[in-house]
Amino acid sequence: MDKVVATALEAVADVPDGASLAVGGFGLSGVPNVLIQALYERGTTGLSVVSNNCGAMESGLAVLLAAGRIARVTGSYIGANKEFARQYLSGELEVELIPQGTLAERLRAGGAGIPAFYTPAGVGTQVAEGGLPWRYDGEGGVALASPPKEVREFDGVEYVLERGIRTDFALVRAAKGDRHGNLVFNKSSRNFNPLAAMAGRVTVAEVEELVEPGEIDPDAVHLPGIFVQRVIALTPEQVADKKIEQRTVSS
Repeated sequence: MDKVVATALEAVADVPDGASLAVGGFGLSGVPNVLIQALYERGTTGLSVVSNNCGAMESGLAVLLAAGRIARVTGSYIGANKEFARQYLSGELEVELIPQGTLAERLRAGGAGIPAFYTPAGVGTQVAEGGLPWRYDGEGGVALASPPKEVREFDGVEYVLERGIRTDFALVRAAKGDRHGNLVFNKSSRNFNPLAAMAGRVTVAEVEELVEPGEIDPDAVHLPGIFVQRVIALTPEQVADKKIEQRTVSS
């Protein structure tokens, strides 16, 4: 099955307002910038985003965030994104912050058909006990807090129940992909991309190099095409457009 779509705009044309999205990337690494820009150009709004962070340096998800297109974020890291922090504290944005490893496993579990799992991460904190501010009221108070979660003991150790995540769509970026949707990621840019792809009911991958089926050694495939419904091939200019979040050079 040839899953290649001609343009990014065509690939996200059926993403409706209010959709949930799992988005790969970590900082500026492995972020599906072209697909995110296509959503921005379409005017899609009211999005619920699941991603490690919400963009940086006015790129990635920060494009949608600054435009007021994101209603809710499930993630691990606000970082240096001042607009993210401003919207959260002002009550404009609902935010569910969870441990990074838990986020990774919730995405993987959802994609694997596992509805929930137990983990020790967060036991004895507001992650398990509830009360984490999901939305502020704009005046310093909490308008919506996280609910308590089930805690159960196994072999003398307490674990908290976390639910798997499934989203309407997923957007990811890969170094190489074939027409069947098999993907290969480059080093640290793999990050959350395979997990986000698994969680999406419809997954769209932007690939830096498009090859024919059979050109990728099966042992080299990081994510099989069964998890990918659409593929777009990036132009050389889009491939080369990579930013560095914190440039460090020697004297």
